[in-house]
Amino acid sequence: MSETLFTKIVKREIPADILFQDDRVTAFRDIHPQAPSHVLIIPNKPIPSVNDVTPEDEAVLGYLFVVARKLAEQEGVAESGYRLLINCGDDGGQEVYHLHMHLLGGRPLGRMVARA
Repeated sequence: MSETLFTKIVKREIPADILFQDDRVTAFRDIHPQAPSHVLIIPNKPIPSVNDVTPEDEAVLGYLFVVARKLAEQEGVAESGYRLLINCGDDGGQEVYHLHMHLLGGRPLGRMVARA
């Protein structure tokens, strides 16, 4: 896999508003927020998409949810509610091919998908 914008953020080669980072996960503010709180949570190991997940990735992907819970509390959206979203592939809206979870909150978000 070629290096992505997100791998450069993990390595701190380009600036980002990093809210959390350890040896497994990095979380930072989205540069084009879709809600008052819009944080991206990524595994430090580059996994292009959900279609590329292997059994070896199970622990780190579960850990994304633990970090998301902590960040929701930190962002002050845990009580009122928030959305966690992972896009997969072009039709799913994935723009950067480094698996990432969006944490969105801070206002009512409405329906996730319009009724067909």
